[in-house]
Amino acid sequence: MANQNDTFIDEVFDDLRRERLFRLFRRWGWVAGLVVLGIVAGVVWREYTQAQAEARAQAWGDAVLTAQASGDPAAILAVDPQGAESRRILAAMLAASVWSKNGNAEAAADALRNVAGNDAAGTVLHDLAELKLVMIEGEAMDPARRDEILSRLSRPGAPFELLALEQKAIALVGANRSDDAVTLIRQIQGKAGLTEPLRQRLSEMMIALGVEPDPAETAPAG
Repeated sequence: MANQNDTFIDEVFDDLRRERLFRLFRRWGWVAGLVVLGIVAGVVWREYTQAQAEARAQAWGDAVLTAQASGDPAAILAVDPQGAESRRILAAMLAASVWSKNGNAEAAADALRNVAGNDAAGTVLHDLAELKLVMIEGEAMDPARRDEILSRLSRPGAPFELLALEQKAIALVGANRSDDAVTLIRQIQGKAGLTEPLRQRLSEMMIALGVEPDPAETAPAG
């Protein structure tokens, strides 16, 4: 009998709980519905905006590649000239590369100076523009300015540390400081992250300076 009473009481309590939950749901269920709807809408909107951004980026990239293939720097600069600052900066750098290949070093340097002087370029783009500017102008650049740029770009951990050190070695060769250039080249060759093309260029520089590279200095990284 006690078991039957306990079962009956449990059923009553279950019914009361269900009734209470039902009343709560009728009163506040719309709030939960709005929350769920908001979450779903947020996810859908995020996916939509991301897809739109990717489509615009791809369209811009395709247009720039087409303009670059034409060999006309002006065509590159004309791609979305009112677009995002980062894209205009990249377009200017690509145009500078085309001008440089076409033998118009002054136009290339002007384009790179604009990027290098643009604080919105960001660290990597700014550093890359300055490095390319040093490479294009070479000995025509003010020596103090070149040393200042290369000292900053070759700091440990900088994005283009090794390439900036290579340009330092080239500058030393141009200043008839061959021994210092060889010393610096050997330091670069001992650094981590040395790419095979850079290793080869450094070895060729050593040979041009009359120094026979060690086998370890010419061996592919591995």
